[in-house]
Amino acid sequence: MKQDRREFLGAIAATTAAAATATVAAAGFGPTRARAAESAPVLGLIFPVSNRGVPEEGVAMYGERLRFVVNGLGLDRMAPDDYDRVIPLIPAAAEALAAQGAQAIELTGTSLTFYKGEAFNQELRETVTRASGLPATTMSNGVIDGLKAVGARRVAVATAYSDEVNDRLRAFLVEHRLEPLVITGLGIEAVTDVDSVTQNDLLEFSARVHASAAEADSLLVSCGGFRTLELIAPLEERRGVPVISSMPHGLWAGAKLVGLDGSAPGYGRLLSA
Repeated sequence: MKQDRREFLGAIAATTAAAATATVAAAGFGPTRARAAESAPVLGLIFPVSNRGVPEEGVAMYGERLRFVVNGLGLDRMAPDDYDRVIPLIPAAAEALAAQGAQAIELTGTSLTFYKGEAFNQELRETVTRASGLPATTMSNGVIDGLKAVGARRVAVATAYSDEVNDRLRAFLVEHRLEPLVITGLGIEAVTDVDSVTQNDLLEFSARVHASAAEADSLLVSCGGFRTLELIAPLEERRGVPVISSMPHGLWAGAKLVGLDGSAPGYGRLLSA
């Protein structure tokens, strides 16, 4: 899987035409659907890691309605010093995505975009826009917009992160007038270790986090490396509250930036609205 992603990313980076072909092929489109996909809006994604291809969640959510071009920064660790290291690489990544035909850009990586607070998150969006000439958003914007869209106020938060990064997330949520009743992380620092968390492990962990603060009116699952799309609806049914998660709701925000309504029926309350 990791090798496939590296090959996919190389194809995307080569040319805009290769990007379109690779995206269409990944979704299993035939010639007719391929032509429809090639006319779809194009969202550029800057990933913290360097070997991430088109997100499978994006293909599942939007199919031929949305195309993606991607670039990466080479983050190795989910830690403030490594975030600091890759931040200067963002303008070049944004320029490359604009050259590949992106019509808007999302800077992904929830912790990469919240770790210095909302003012810095806004500065990152402005940096992307200055470099690319395109509208921009971040994964943290998607998470916050999602929580507000479902009326969240008192949030239980399940993360991949260390206590230090969780403390940064707590401060970020408070800035947005949200009350994090509990923030519990898996203590993961190396980004490659995120892949070791199984879907069932993540489902059970997230459910336990909400159960530890059962009065929370919502659940946030924070880490763009987690595959959570298929877990949103089961978690909502099990815990009885809306669930917001990094990658799906980050993509929701990006889709709206290129003119789609963001809906992806079947994947939880907000995406089905």
